[in-house]
Amino acid sequence: MLIGILETGHAPEQLQARHGDYGAMFERLLGGRGFSFRRYDVEHGELPQDPAEADAWLITGSRHGVNDPLPWIAPLEAFIRKAREAHVPVVGICFGHQLLAKALGGKVERHPGGWIVGPQSYDFGGRSLRLNAWHQDQVTRPPADARTIATGPDCAHAALAYGDWAISLQAHPEFDDAFLAGLIDTRGRGVVPEPRLEAGRAALGPGPESDEVARMLAEFLTRAHRAPAREDKER
Repeated sequence: MLIGILETGHAPEQLQARHGDYGAMFERLLGGRGFSFRRYDVEHGELPQDPAEADAWLITGSRHGVNDPLPWIAPLEAFIRKAREAHVPVVGICFGHQLLAKALGGKVERHPGGWIVGPQSYDFGGRSLRLNAWHQDQVTRPPADARTIATGPDCAHAALAYGDWAISLQAHPEFDDAFLAGLIDTRGRGVVPEPRLEAGRAALGPGPESDEVARMLAEFLTRAHRAPAREDKER
């Protein structure tokens, strides 16, 4: 099963030698589960024309916001809508989570409390998972066909499900503690208020529960990929 990774941003260059870029992080997160991967540098204009180029798509995080006036954002929104029409599965993470919602009629706004940095506990239907977060925007009104499947203390719509077609998360299951600490030092200084950075750093450890999210995403992708074939067989 081929996963197309739509890179809407890139890790700081200072961190890539040790951690890799965002695409590599997702390949590690989902590796060993029967997937192959192809990366597209959407931030620099590389966008697939047809959702059928891959069996499923994953939209990464980004230093940009979904409401920024950037030339590649509207075409990516159109691609999301085409993928929905073709029932090609999509996963969105952070920026990808927000863009899925925006493309399908939801609303994304700045969090009134400012930046959310560091590990957060999210309630997935009664099960608490600790995941690393890095964002100041969030979904404030999901699309009509989306269902909220996780919430956080500062994020009412921390994960959304769109039937058996798409799933998205505000947190970063691909970010381990070492990478987030590096992100605080390289991208946070001068952008995020210092007290918020220090609080996020102090909260790091014992590490995010990313394996559980990886299992959830892998099961979703496999199930969603098989759904159209099953539907065709039943007709």
